[in-house]
Amino acid sequence: MSSQTISLLGSTGSIGRQTLEVARELQLKVAALAAGRSVDLMEAQAREFLPELAVLYDMEAAVELARRLKGLPVRVAYGLEGLLEAAAIDSADTVVTALVGMVGLQPTLAAIEKGKRIALANKETLVCAGELVMARAEARGAEIIPVDSEHSAIFQCLQGCRDRGEVRRLILTCSGGPFYGRRFEELQHVTAAEALRHPNWSMGAKITVDCATLMNKGLEIIEAMRLYRMPLEQVTAVIHRQSIVHSLVEFRDGAVLAQLGTPDMKLPIRYALTYPKRAESAAEPLDLLACPPLTFALPDIEAFPCLRLAMDSVRAGGTACAALNGANEAAVGRFLRGEIGFGDIPRLVERALERWSGGDAMSLAAIVEADRAAREAAMENG
Repeated sequence: MSSQTISLLGSTGSIGRQTLEVARELQLKVAALAAGRSVDLMEAQAREFLPELAVLYDMEAAVELARRLKGLPVRVAYGLEGLLEAAAIDSADTVVTALVGMVGLQPTLAAIEKGKRIALANKETLVCAGELVMARAEARGAEIIPVDSEHSAIFQCLQGCRDRGEVRRLILTCSGGPFYGRRFEELQHVTAAEALRHPNWSMGAKITVDCATLMNKGLEIIEAMRLYRMPLEQVTAVIHRQSIVHSLVEFRDGAVLAQLGTPDMKLPIRYALTYPKRAESAAEPLDLLACPPLTFALPDIEAFPCLRLAMDSVRAGGTACAALNGANEAAVGRFLRGEIGFGDIPRLVERALERWSGGDAMSLAAIVEADRAAREAAMENG
């Protein structure tokens, strides 16, 4: 494993930090690190891993980083050009795409053009442009290994399945978030602090709010459809409060395979970086005798309409999923800033989708325009 070299996009976020923990354990080389504007953390990461390239999207932050790293063999870049360079850097075998949001799309495409292995932790890439991304990956021979725990679980359950026609359903599990069991009316005035209290996982703010609205599960349904080329009718979700079963695959003969484990993102990260092998881990394995009872239930799409909106976007086709994602990113940002209430998130997303005017899902320009227009709609008051 020690000969592998990675480029890590999103190194200062939750997935990025855990990826570096795994890289440290496996003694992987790091060719490039990229993030948004966290100068202090990026400086510490660059000093430890000594990448060829360190990128901060924010120009002022990058200037400060360059000043701090003066004298080290680390070149500093910034902006989208820096992200694209980090994604396509020649010395990396694997590109871990852990950027949050639509900003991850073009760097992922750049890595695909170079034929890299993609350890994909940026679900928005496949939500917004899944058909385009998967077609380009196939054409360039770029392997995409999912890092999300649910998609990693499905990926693992499908090992040995030579004929996807044997699959009846992909079943994604969902913790239900902090507001499971509440009615729609009860959710209108919950606070950002309450929404950020995920019962099982420690994640960044945006994805944690998405878990609270169940939009995260809607995005994951779309991502699973793209990754495994399955229609909506064959991808479903169930509430599983314990987060022990990470997802399941039901086959046409009635057999159901599931992947179980503790709620630890380092497990799917490690698997994506070492596939098709499995590396030794010092983490405590799942103790079946200490597990709580495992329960399953249907999601409540009346109380959590974001899940319904995601499925509506799939049915609409074209660039509707890009519009869904763009509106949601903008609305969640407004919620976290205290500008709108929790119940306004699905309302603003729905308004943006009502204004969506169509577009070709295989056109990057159309995808970017759908994203822009939807964000604009979600930023409007009223």
